[in-house]
Amino acid sequence: MASMIHINSMTEGFLKVHQPCPCGNGSDNTGINGNGSAYCFTCNQYFKDYESACKEGDVAEPVSYSPTNLVETGTFSAIPDRKLSESTCRTYSVTVTENSQGIISHRYPYFNEDNIEVAAKVRYTADKRFLFSGDTASTTLFGRQAFKAGGKYVTITEGELDAMSAHQMFGNRWPVVSLRNGAAGAVKDIKRNLEYIESFETVVLCFDMDKPGKDAARAVAKLLRPGKCRILTLPEGYKDANEMLVANKSQDFVQAFWNAELYTPSGIVNVSQRREDYFNRPVLETIPYPWDGLNDKLYGLRRKELVTITGGTGLGKSSVTRELEYWLLNQTKDPIGILALEEGWERTTDGLVAIEANKRLDIDAIRTATPQEELNGYFSRIFEGENQDRLYVYAHLGIQDIDDIFSKLRYLIIGCGCKWVVVDHLHMLVASHTEGDERRTIDDIMLRLRSLVEETGCGMVLVSHLRRTVNDKGHEQGIEVSLSHLRGSQSIAQLSDTVVALERNQQADDARVANTTVLRVLKSRYTGNTGKACNLYYDPETGRLIEIEDIEDEFAAVEDGWKLDA
Repeated sequence: MASMIHINSMTEGFLKVHQPCPCGNGSDNTGINGNGSAYCFTCNQYFKDYESACKEGDVAEPVSYSPTNLVETGTFSAIPDRKLSESTCRTYSVTVTENSQGIISHRYPYFNEDNIEVAAKVRYTADKRFLFSGDTASTTLFGRQAFKAGGKYVTITEGELDAMSAHQMFGNRWPVVSLRNGAAGAVKDIKRNLEYIESFETVVLCFDMDKPGKDAARAVAKLLRPGKCRILTLPEGYKDANEMLVANKSQDFVQAFWNAELYTPSGIVNVSQRREDYFNRPVLETIPYPWDGLNDKLYGLRRKELVTITGGTGLGKSSVTRELEYWLLNQTKDPIGILALEEGWERTTDGLVAIEANKRLDIDAIRTATPQEELNGYFSRIFEGENQDRLYVYAHLGIQDIDDIFSKLRYLIIGCGCKWVVVDHLHMLVASHTEGDERRTIDDIMLRLRSLVEETGCGMVLVSHLRRTVNDKGHEQGIEVSLSHLRGSQSIAQLSDTVVALERNQQADDARVANTTVLRVLKSRYTGNTGKACNLYYDPETGRLIEIEDIEDEFAAVEDGWKLDA
């Protein structure tokens, strides 16, 4: 299965249960919240700062917590006051416990991506308090482990009881899952589970009928692919699914499900009424390119634009895109996603570390001969500090299914929050498409990429190949590139905001000429400026691309022994 590699991700901490009471009234009766506060269920005492309270009370040190130290599991049984059957509870692995003091609690287990239980939420029925214990950082949606991905429908509720109630009212036929922390955490939870959710044909949101629930439903709907999401509206007088189950309104609930309205964002505006919006609209930040000549033509790089980099085989497209990736890491504070289908995530990382080091660390012999301490320093400068949690790479592991690749691409942008994405390259996407000829396939893929850029507002850099020429000289011999040379379809040029071509005579006798690439702007929707932009010299010793003046002027007066200064 394909996975996402997150460079240097940070691990969230645990919430704790079974801790000693600061008042000394028990050794395992206190639960600690994520903000450091705590509540003792023996003396019914709330502590704003648990550690300070322990010091003042001079009680035992808190016991350490491990993921296996969960509260007791209880037994499977019905929940009569909620009208939930034992069968429904078994489906969701929910158990009920009554302790020696007659206090009843429900235990709602949470699982990770591997369907291993790692956390549990315990709700005390008397006062509706709950504790969330375990590895909360890795949990998925409640109930997700009970329903495999894919299928016609999935319904999402705000809470565990509502998910179980809806599933029961559906006759236990269709998948229903719930958020972990209600409406407030809806967007975060959906992003974390986006790939699973979008595997279903239709997603139905059954959030509470209050303002937070309605606002959360609209926010979540915007994350999902257009045409996929429906928002369920409950009959007047009912706030959530469990209220309808308790009121014996299962039939009305199912009818409300079928009546759920397709979420359609408004797209038609009356310009006369949008004066304030027009003059106060946000301006997307422009990021300069690493090379002045390209900036003179394009006025920088912007989000919500699709930039295509093209060139013949072996002309340095990967070197140019790698420099852009490194540049974006250092010139922005945005998360960046890379989908490189011809290399693993380790190779991608090698290239970025090599640029930071200004030496060929992408070559195994040079990297392995470099002291580990030195490598650690390069790695830390790129991926730690302000750059922590900013680079996400698609570890494709040989996956060649176009829908799966686009699912991962959407997850990079929406789930990981990537504002800039590099896709290398278009024709590997074409190879993963199973139907149609190349031209139609490229048309379909380009339309999907363009739609993704418009929908999400990300900035996308796409690498594309050129078709073979009928001339005696090919692209590897430095011929001038035009839009007609793009391989396969006119849609590449039509749907791109910018097209930049690489030209280089890699067969030149003079090694300096053979290592110099011309960047030529073939299209710029933003500025309209086209033509030759700049020359980039590839330094074989450092692996870096360095902007130079016209190659004829740069090399004309140079004798043997010439070397370009970095």
